[in-house]
Amino acid sequence: MAKTKRAYVCSECGADFPRWQGQCSACAAWNTITEFTIPKTRSAIGAGAQSATSSYAGAATKIQKLSEVESKDLPRFGSGISELDRVLGGGIVPGSVLLLCGDPGAGKSTLLLQSIGSVAAEKSALYVSGEESIHQISQRAKRLGTQNIDKINVVAETSVEQVLNHVTQQKAEFVIIDSIQTMTVAHNESAAGSPSQVKESAAALTRFAKTEGVTFMIVGHINKDSNVAGPMQLIHIVDGLFALSSTSDEKFRVLRTSKNRFGADSESCFFAMTETGMKQVKNPSAIFLSRSNKNHAGSACTTLWEGTRPLLVEVQALCNNSVTENPRRLTVGYDSNRLAMSIAVLARHGGVMLSDMDIFVNCVGGIKIDETSADLAVLLAIFSSFKNAPIPQDVLVFGEIGLNADIRPAANGIERIREAAKQGFTRAIVPKANASRKVNGIEIIAVEDLQEALTAFEQVAL
Repeated sequence: MAKTKRAYVCSECGADFPRWQGQCSACAAWNTITEFTIPKTRSAIGAGAQSATSSYAGAATKIQKLSEVESKDLPRFGSGISELDRVLGGGIVPGSVLLLCGDPGAGKSTLLLQSIGSVAAEKSALYVSGEESIHQISQRAKRLGTQNIDKINVVAETSVEQVLNHVTQQKAEFVIIDSIQTMTVAHNESAAGSPSQVKESAAALTRFAKTEGVTFMIVGHINKDSNVAGPMQLIHIVDGLFALSSTSDEKFRVLRTSKNRFGADSESCFFAMTETGMKQVKNPSAIFLSRSNKNHAGSACTTLWEGTRPLLVEVQALCNNSVTENPRRLTVGYDSNRLAMSIAVLARHGGVMLSDMDIFVNCVGGIKIDETSADLAVLLAIFSSFKNAPIPQDVLVFGEIGLNADIRPAANGIERIREAAKQGFTRAIVPKANASRKVNGIEIIAVEDLQEALTAFEQVAL
């Protein structure tokens, strides 16, 4: 019998200590340190799943020269949802561990249930539920019209050891865990959902995935700050982190990549939630360009680069005389620091003084702008509102503003303009460096600095 030792672990942050103490020195929580015993010859990760397979618990490792390691092109397989495959980097990599998190009711389980139906046509698939009964899952699958429902194995289980036993017995190749906050490992006496349980469960599943080549797609919860619930180690353990959220009108769902070891980490895709499940939105630009036929002052259209494709969005600005000594500067979806910079550039190099005005900037549709290519659109939207002169709806604007009022180019400029042409735009105010090539169906107005941009504004607005 293997010797055992005692360990003391904080149930809040997962920190371990050589002896019990009343307060955790890592997270400052009181009375959260619990005692448990682990085999002396096992690591915490190996002990969590040692009953699943002997090769997993006791496999020996061999040191190799990096130059001698064989490079392999991992063959991906499709999820059955083309937009999801694009966000994943071209499909699912065997042996990967992917974490899908989001608000309650966002559609995480629905999306994965639709995906497993397509995967089950060619691979052995297992759906592990720790939150719902198998009857509830069956009822939802039938309502959604899930494909290959007779080939999908399902089990209600919260023990990681038992889950890995089921995976081994069924020879499953694709496994959904719903959710990681309900999973527990036997050697950890903390409650399910505690940071230590979440960390140990994710580590055990990941180790098994890497040694056996099984793909795990894990559902995760988020906290009130919209961050992944659990310890930070959870994000480091998994291969990919994907967040599913709703647009401001609750009509659409946005799936964004935060981390992806097998693809771009800035991809996004859009779905429409219906009674029969998640429907792919092939043209997301149309969502954010559904404007009225009447032109309004303070509105400008720009284009963002989301992963591997452009996305057209509308930026709105409002200038109003302030009734307070300190005029307000409020933004929704745009960096307030860049707004302050644009106002200063407009005053210093454009002669437009806005120090006595409240200024509001809003990105329509709940989109958050993280790149600098929208600077020129925001600046012209502010100028449009100040002059009460609408920018025509067929005009696209993008470019970065420098402190010396120069207009700097944006990456993938030609692709942005081509996408605008597809959406019916006929004119584009863009940096001169992005106007080196012509695009059929659209007139390109190249600008080098703020003065040229304001002149171009007068040309299109009058």
